[in-house]
Amino acid sequence: PPPHPSSTQYTMVLYIIGLGLHDEKDVTVRGLELIKSSTKVFLEAYTSVLSVGKDRLESFYGRTDIVIADRDFVECHAEDIYLPAKEADVAFLIVGDPVCATTHSDIMIRAREEGVTVEVVHNASAMG
Repeated sequence: PPPHPSSTQYTMVLYIIGLGLHDEKDVTVRGLELIKSSTKVFLEAYTSVLSVGKDRLESFYGRTDIVIADRDFVECHAEDIYLPAKEADVAFLIVGDPVCATTHSDIMIRAREEGVTVEVVHNASAMG
């Protein structure tokens, strides 16, 4: 990843990034930059699905290491997503907007309780 700008002390972050609703090109520019620069990337793959697979996402995002996080992984091993963000930037990719499912809000709360900095990158959602 590129060096972080201007500060010598950089806080590692768990980025919870909304991917939009259709395909790999719906991600915001900011979301794409964070996906490319994060050390680890997880794709939540059960509350909703995109119309494209992991291979297309990896190709567009310039990565080959996206980890699929199914329901069991997210609900039973969430700490494997947020605890690494104490030492490196981690991107947690969500179809739609990240705050539309309580599971994602729960991860944000648990991460913050562990002292992890959390930033949300919003995107389009079908939720009203």
